[in-house]
Amino acid sequence: MRILDTDVCIEILRANVRVLTRRRNTLDHVATTWITAAELYYGAAKSRHPQSKAEGVRAFLGTLPVFGFDEQSVRHFGRVKAALERAGQGLTDADLFIGSICLARGAILVTGNVRHYHRIEGLLIEDWIRG
Repeated sequence: MRILDTDVCIEILRANVRVLTRRRNTLDHVATTWITAAELYYGAAKSRHPQSKAEGVRAFLGTLPVFGFDEQSVRHFGRVKAALERAGQGLTDADLFIGSICLARGAILVTGNVRHYHRIEGLLIEDWIRG
C-alpha cells in the first residue's frame, strides 16, 4: 500500500505528467489521509476559485481510500514525536500524523518531501515528484 502525501496529491490535481504516470503504473493500492484531505481543502479555500477547487478536491478524494487515526497510529505518533524531541529535531504534528498512519498500516509514504520525512525511523518513503 502507498499513502499519498499532500504535495503528491497537489501534483495529481495539477495534472503533473510524471506523477500521473507513476500513479497509473503502480500495482499497489493507493490511499491518502484525512490530514492531507484537510490540507487540500485549505489550499482550495485560499485559491482564487475556492468553489471549483474544492469540487476538484472532493472528486479526487472520491477516487481513493482516506485513512484516519486509530489506536496503533496514535501510539506511533507519541513514540516518534518523543524520539524526535529527544534528538532535538522537529516535525509538524500534521506530518507526524501522516507518517504515523503510514507506520501503523505498513504503508509506503509517497512524497516529494523525502528529506523532511526521513527523520521518522522505519518510515518507507518513495518520491514520485523528483524520482
